[in-house]
Amino acid sequence: MTDDTGDDAGEDSGCDALTDDATPDPDSSADDLSLDRFHEALEAEERPVATASEVARRLGTTQAAARDALAALVDRGDVDRLDVEADPVVFYPRDWGALASRERVVAFPKRREFVVDRPTQYTRARLSQFANLVDTTGTEPGTRGYLYRIRQEDVWAAPFDDADALVDALRSVLPRRFEHLEEWVRDQWRRAHRFRLSTHEDGYVVLTAASESLMGNVADQHLDDDHLRAPISDTEAWVNEGAVAEIKRALYDAGYPVEDDRDLETGEPVSIELTTDLRDYQETWVETFLDRKSGVYVGPPGSGKTVAAIATIAAVGGETLILVPSRELADQWREELLDHSTVDPADVGLYHGGTKEIRPVTIATYQIAGMDRHRSLFDSRKWGLICFDEAHHITAPVYSRTAELQSKHRLGLSATPVSETGSEEDIYTLIGGPIGADWDALFEAGFVQEPEVEIRYVPWRDELAQSEYAAADGRERRRLAAENPAKIEEIRYLLAAHREKKALVFVEYLDQGAAIADALGAPFVSGETPHHERAELFRRFRAEDGGDGDAAGTDDGPRDADSLDVLVVSRVGDEGIDLPNAELAVVASGLGGSRRQGSQRAGRTMRPTGSALVYVLATRGSSEEEFAQRQMRHLGRKGVRVRETNVAE
Repeated sequence: MTDDTGDDAGEDSGCDALTDDATPDPDSSADDLSLDRFHEALEAEERPVATASEVARRLGTTQAAARDALAALVDRGDVDRLDVEADPVVFYPRDWGALASRERVVAFPKRREFVVDRPTQYTRARLSQFANLVDTTGTEPGTRGYLYRIRQEDVWAAPFDDADALVDALRSVLPRRFEHLEEWVRDQWRRAHRFRLSTHEDGYVVLTAASESLMGNVADQHLDDDHLRAPISDTEAWVNEGAVAEIKRALYDAGYPVEDDRDLETGEPVSIELTTDLRDYQETWVETFLDRKSGVYVGPPGSGKTVAAIATIAAVGGETLILVPSRELADQWREELLDHSTVDPADVGLYHGGTKEIRPVTIATYQIAGMDRHRSLFDSRKWGLICFDEAHHITAPVYSRTAELQSKHRLGLSATPVSETGSEEDIYTLIGGPIGADWDALFEAGFVQEPEVEIRYVPWRDELAQSEYAAADGRERRRLAAENPAKIEEIRYLLAAHREKKALVFVEYLDQGAAIADALGAPFVSGETPHHERAELFRRFRAEDGGDGDAAGTDDGPRDADSLDVLVVSRVGDEGIDLPNAELAVVASGLGGSRRQGSQRAGRTMRPTGSALVYVLATRGSSEEEFAQRQMRHLGRKGVRVRETNVAE
């Protein structure tokens, strides 16, 4: 794919749909001239007014046809005309604001990227079908610019019946046709349908290639000797069933995703119906998943991935295994299943360090399911669906063994599968392609409250601490910057400024967490906190306050004496733990972590209603500045507003 050569200037401009080289069509009456097309002609002319001959040149029609079409726009009241003595008649839009605020798509086909200013909902919906939202600019909804990129996996997973339908969707949003880009898209579509896994009538697995050359030149070169047992024909081979995951990965890396059409068992039927209404986009997620039989629901916390997963479990109706990274999440999943479905509590089993039950719906931790002494039990089941919660865990060495468990359907859930090691491809290969709406769309639709993120650069106020930092290096220097004592004072200030909000304070280091908790008089939850105590603290933090349920400190009703308003948490609070009442998050340390971790911590405040604030504390002049900017840039690309403040000395 080394086609990104040459200069993008000129050819890639969004305005060159209307060029000086357009050939007039004498048979065209330009009856289809719309106000948008007139706007495009003005942009191409780089003038606020244009003559009929200039419009004709840009439209590729005759001057007479353009003049008649412009007259029709004048009659409709969309365009005005000005007669100037000794000069041609010029035309200009009556509504100048429409010209300034209209949607504009600028294409860079050699990079397979598109910059879209002020896109309509239709354009964004279309782009989301075959392109990945890379970045956003601007601060206010409706004024943002969006950068989209088409990747191989976007084409492979595009929800169309054939390549022609996909190309039609591409043409519907671009300013003009780009032959080279369309050919690349068609080539990628062909690649996505060249290898197939199926079950032979005698029960063994077969790999089928679309041609003899593909089996000989691609499969033979990229698959190991132990992946295939024996050839069946020039285009078919008998597969070693234990190597299915490796075969998928190897061919994916070669640019050929494998269609998995094996006849896998669904196990015992599960009687379960959803009792919660799905939002439109959740219904789309489920429909897309059922069509593909695999995929990863990608969306911010609060977008309802768990509810969509429960709807998927009900739709599949087969024995289900739900894999989670912690016991807290296992318990939380059981509660969610009982709250949002008709499943019999006796049909839901927990399998982790505390209890070991196999039921029609079994919830287990990755750690347990990947261990040798439990593995045979999970292997022996005929799962209709395996759900991988916090799906990015599947790339870890121990957890990846769970990806080898066989299931007719494979579903992943993730707020953001991005990994600093670039392992998104591992996730999509082992589970399935991404399914989901971009975060910004959910913010604007009001389904999820958009958090306000502020990076606050905290100075050194303790000379001894600053001197220790200056004398240190490497990991010790990073720790000293993270534990800057001035951060405690800053946390106190922020909590006082928002005393009506329930707050989470995130820390990386246990000593720092204990010190902050002691200074605030708040509990500290870490991996060392006993499970029962941790569960109780989370319950108290989730507990509603008196009155109408607003946070503590309001005058709407008496406070629930059992509730907690502030909780200091280590990494145990980063993933999946349901803390829906968190309205304020303060990240005191841990900025050297991944972009995904930054998204998760911001995500702890995302809810359908109310305000959401995230403060990121970084020691001024330290590496924390860069780490904070990197983490928050990742959020900015998802449409989250990020601002920066220097805290006074």
